[in-house]
Amino acid sequence: MNQMNNHPTREEDFDLYALGALEGDEKLAIESHISGCANCARKLAEAQGRISLLAFAAPQSEPSPLVKERLMAQIHASRESAAAPARAPRASGSASVGGLFGRWWAAVLVPVGAALAIATIVLWNQKVQLDRQLAEMHATIEQQQAQLDEARDMAHLFEAKDTITVALAPKQGTPPSSAHVMYNAKMGMLMYDGKLDPTPADKSYQLWLVPMSGDPINAGVFNPVAGQPNHWMMKLPPGTLPKAFAITLEPAGGMPHPTGPMVLVGAVS
Repeated sequence: MNQMNNHPTREEDFDLYALGALEGDEKLAIESHISGCANCARKLAEAQGRISLLAFAAPQSEPSPLVKERLMAQIHASRESAAAPARAPRASGSASVGGLFGRWWAAVLVPVGAALAIATIVLWNQKVQLDRQLAEMHATIEQQQAQLDEARDMAHLFEAKDTITVALAPKQGTPPSSAHVMYNAKMGMLMYDGKLDPTPADKSYQLWLVPMSGDPINAGVFNPVAGQPNHWMMKLPPGTLPKAFAITLEPAGGMPHPTGPMVLVGAVS
């Protein structure tokens, strides 16, 4: 059993132990380790559960007629031995043959069964690893697709002649900062770029589209990291005509409507 800091490094060691295939120092090492390691004890319990399931999942097979005949002959010989003590030596010989056959049968079947169980466990572990790799691959593909969609939307936003750019200026008495918004009402697409100081722990910045009529529309909640800019794209209801964009300081996570002080604002010219 390969170990690192006394932890088994091969997942199959737990399955081999559950099968009774570990011996000597390897068996003692895992027994002494799990007594003080709850995580490895849990893995061993899971392995023992898998081995139990394998026992129920194993296909049932009927013995061949030859095996049945030999078994009946052995039973018959045992009965004769009990009824006629004088013939005990002969019955004993038959029993010896039967016992030898039984040991041979066990010597063949037990290793084969263990080998099949170990092979099943190895394939099971490989399947788990492949499933994990496949899930990671799907997540990567989805992320790349999202980045591709954003790049396509950004290109359309830049190319559209009716896209407007609004610079957001800090309100008097607030720290120096800069940000701007690109917005296309027909597409309902907004892009924000800006660099602000971090918020207090219990606060968040919130960007608002202030329409020509009606209540301000939430256009993004964010918490800047010191020295790093913020950038995102957001889809809003198409056809909404803005008269201004503003950033307010709100409770952490944002609010349905503006409640805090205004930090940046820019009017649509």
